[in-house]
Amino acid sequence: MRPDTPADHTTEAERLLRTAAQYPEDHEPLILQAAAHLELAGDRARASTLYDGLLAAPEATVDNPHLIKALKAANLWEYGHEAEARAIIDGIRAAGPLNAAPWQVAAETLEAHDELEKAHDFLSTALTLLLAPGEEVPYATQSLLTGRHRVRRLMGLEHDAWDELAGELHTAPVPLDELHDPKRLWSLGSSDPVELKAEIARLRAELGTYRTALSRPFPVAVLHWPEQELRELLTSYPELTEEYVDRPTHLARLEASLRDLHATGTPNLGIVTGTVPSYEAFAASEAASPSDPGLLPQYATTLAARGRALPWPPARTAACWCGSGEAYGGCHGG
Repeated sequence: MRPDTPADHTTEAERLLRTAAQYPEDHEPLILQAAAHLELAGDRARASTLYDGLLAAPEATVDNPHLIKALKAANLWEYGHEAEARAIIDGIRAAGPLNAAPWQVAAETLEAHDELEKAHDFLSTALTLLLAPGEEVPYATQSLLTGRHRVRRLMGLEHDAWDELAGELHTAPVPLDELHDPKRLWSLGSSDPVELKAEIARLRAELGTYRTALSRPFPVAVLHWPEQELRELLTSYPELTEEYVDRPTHLARLEASLRDLHATGTPNLGIVTGTVPSYEAFAASEAASPSDPGLLPQYATTLAARGRALPWPPARTAACWCGSGEAYGGCHGG
């Protein structure tokens, strides 16, 4: 049962904090979830303390410092610390992180406080940085295109190429222009049955989009074993040799699996990297044998749920996921 009252959210936050203490390797995503529940409980000051604690850790131990800063800024603005929130958001823009999440959180914060021009600038800057001409739009970046389209509709701006691209990527039955129509609020007070039915259809389309996003909170991930880890895995559990054969076969199958999933329209794909000690600990927690091939997909899903997935495909000029040191376009993306 999902938390519903402030007390429920506080209880869930406490549970997550206990879990984070028990599993320090996964403390960052667990603490971020706890902070979100504290915000929903109205305890924004304590949520800020959790964000500060993460940011005070050594940089090498923090996976997503810019996302943490963006979440902290959004929280601060909600309880009267606007100047500090603005300063943090300006710092994120200057840093230019190469993942979409901090840009999205910061832009939505600006939009929520009617800073439409700044939100538009923020989203445009992010897309210029993250989108390479002619390359496929990563799943995580699509939300930036959608957000920018919404902001531009609120500003009354004409469509540009990125707006057109947002419309092409939109899969809901109601067009994006209709969903982002600034005049929709008027239809909620209308007594015209036709207008009301149209608005109900729009709301259902939006709800379907949100449900899809919530049902896929982490990537559909495939499991990658670095060379040394794979060698140790197959030495310890030779029953898995049929699953992986050897390193070149493993890498080829991994890329092929991702391409097949992509071809079927599966969004939000990623790669998680396994280690033998982590896999053995997972097997023990499941009261299963590490030699069981059926355990491998569960292990991959668990790593993805812990925020360990790298989005696929990477940009063609980015380093290949296999660790070769070559650009993806000249390695497995060729």
